[in-house]
Amino acid sequence: MKKFEVAYIPIGVGTYHLESAQKAFDASADLIKSACENPAIPKEMLLSIDLLKDFLNTIDPDLIILQNITFANAAYASEVLKHFDCPVLLWTLREPAIDGTRLRLNSLTGAYSAANAYKNLREEPLEYIFGSPEEEEVKKKIHSAVQAARMKYLMRDLKLAAVGHTPQGFGFGRALDLEMQKNFGVTLESIEARELIDRAKAYSDEEIEEYLKDAQSRTVGLSDTPENNRKDFARLYRAYKEYVDENHIGALASRCWPDFFTAFGTPVCTVLGILNDLKVAAACEADTYGALSMYLCMQLSTHPAFFGDPVSMDEKENTVTYWHCGMAACSLARKDTGAKIDVHCNRKIGPTLDFGCEAFDHATVFRIGKKPDGSFRFFIAKGKILDKPKQFNGTSIVVETEGDAKSMIYDSIQAGWEPHFVVAYGDIADELEILGHFMNMEVNRY
Repeated sequence: MKKFEVAYIPIGVGTYHLESAQKAFDASADLIKSACENPAIPKEMLLSIDLLKDFLNTIDPDLIILQNITFANAAYASEVLKHFDCPVLLWTLREPAIDGTRLRLNSLTGAYSAANAYKNLREEPLEYIFGSPEEEEVKKKIHSAVQAARMKYLMRDLKLAAVGHTPQGFGFGRALDLEMQKNFGVTLESIEARELIDRAKAYSDEEIEEYLKDAQSRTVGLSDTPENNRKDFARLYRAYKEYVDENHIGALASRCWPDFFTAFGTPVCTVLGILNDLKVAAACEADTYGALSMYLCMQLSTHPAFFGDPVSMDEKENTVTYWHCGMAACSLARKDTGAKIDVHCNRKIGPTLDFGCEAFDHATVFRIGKKPDGSFRFFIAKGKILDKPKQFNGTSIVVETEGDAKSMIYDSIQAGWEPHFVVAYGDIADELEILGHFMNMEVNRY
């Protein structure tokens, strides 16, 4: 797979104030170099169609930062769009001086020409930023666009595994392999839950010893679980870990109930939690779009992400509590409790995880949703994770939303969103929004 590449394309003409343009070119190049590794940057400003064509023939970008270094007519942007079908960020420079003398750059008029060409040639929303390289808003936009484009690039190399089928009534999480590839570039492979159960049953006590020790080092109270469940959990842990490693799986959506209670006698919840700590995005109830949502959040935030149901709202606190039976990443547990082990809240069989998640100043609630017409949309909401103990048996996280929590709940229910959401540790809302635009998907920010 080729390396991820960002290309800086500064277009213009030589009839403007080239000293000002050169300063903007140097500063813009430095900013882009700080946002990504080894960007493709021309040796000089591209002040003619011929210079532009020569540069375009040397690059293979996954993101184009198209900048009007001075005014340039629509032929320049059209040439770029003719060559490549990758995401584009259009960047307008602020006039360096307004002093009653000559117009030095006229970048803004050039942006209108470029944008008009873009909208006539592309369906995706146009990403845009106005400002000079030293401005914080510009720096953040460049960084967010690079990260969003990198995610679009990484998904082409992602293998997502669906372990078993969604339970009755949970079809919202089910995906088809061609649909996943067409819309996200992701390879979806499927395996029956019984195949991993059979694999787990075949391990001897000696073959699972290191997995049991590893799990005990991550959790609190695993030794209190009945021996047969404790060992069967370690068997599942090895079966899943080896399957993931052997098949280069980056995200996984696993069936859980009723099979692992009825056919195996031990839940898979804690296995999924540990996989999340091992940087494999793992969702339960076979929710493939939930697993993909987790993957995006984990890659962008560089932390494990929480997966669960919205189960409670407090209008006075402006909070929503997200919860699930017990499969959160162990590293998300509050420090005063650690990743405690208990039994499943309904089935009363362990081990499952049982803790509240630690606080964090910035959080993003996210979901890739599928509309009734088959198109996809992004749910994005910002907030912070509060310092709250476990709210219910299982794992829980309490998010104080930046917007009005009650409106978010009412609006998202009336809009028909799925009942599984991801809570990311970090503010990645802008990156996710830009990614949605790059993929021509509807973005709903709450």
